[in-house]
Amino acid sequence: MKRLSLIAIVMVFALTALSFTAGKGVSLRLKPNQNKTYVIESKSNQTTLMKVQSQTMRMSQTIEARQTFITKEVSENKVVVETQLEAIKFNMSQMGMNLTYDSENPQSTSPMLANQASEFDKLINKPTLVSYDELGHNEDPADIDMNQLSNIIIELPEEELNVGSTWTCVKTQDISEYSINVNMTYTVTGISKKSVEVSFVGTVDAQEITGTYEGTASISPVTGLVMSCSVKNNISLTVSEQGMTLPVTVSGTSTITVVEK
Repeated sequence: MKRLSLIAIVMVFALTALSFTAGKGVSLRLKPNQNKTYVIESKSNQTTLMKVQSQTMRMSQTIEARQTFITKEVSENKVVVETQLEAIKFNMSQMGMNLTYDSENPQSTSPMLANQASEFDKLINKPTLVSYDELGHNEDPADIDMNQLSNIIIELPEEELNVGSTWTCVKTQDISEYSINVNMTYTVTGISKKSVEVSFVGTVDAQEITGTYEGTASISPVTGLVMSCSVKNNISLTVSEQGMTLPVTVSGTSTITVVEK
């Protein structure tokens, strides 16, 4: 079951007052400030239900993380950032047990999570370069585990946006042995000088996995970055464990905020 717990944690992680001001439209372009550091703080509360024969096992998780990225290059058609995961902390309740992991306080990690903890430790402070074009398309997809950049740098539309405008894109990510596509639809609900407010719905398109994401986000009209978002998710999948095929559902909420240092 340790492998299943790790898959659930990674999947949850991978898998955030509206202004209805009428006025001029806005064209969103990815233009983060040169040589600036951005700090991403995320928190997720999730419940995983797994049916084993005639019984239902319940696992509750709280996951907190801090990730940073530094803008290395900003040109007319290219943006390069260096990102790294700085800290992970989670608390898991399963079968009457309470298990914890804290990358910044390793002495508090539960002994039963020692193997998983060693894998997470390898991800901490591991810098990776990622390149985008001005519309947020990832030009050289990097294998970044536990990455929140896909929630902060999203694919932006070419067209000018007004309240009521919509655009669509597909988010793709490999998580463990799963390749997941999420069909996203964004709707503009408000525009002001400080933010473009959107609501969004995502539908999972993947083998043996179904589900939806729903939420709201606030996008900076200056940098094109998502500065905050909240997400509700409901995911169903099947996993193989010890020769058994087990149905699993993961549901919960996540919040993400970004601060420029």
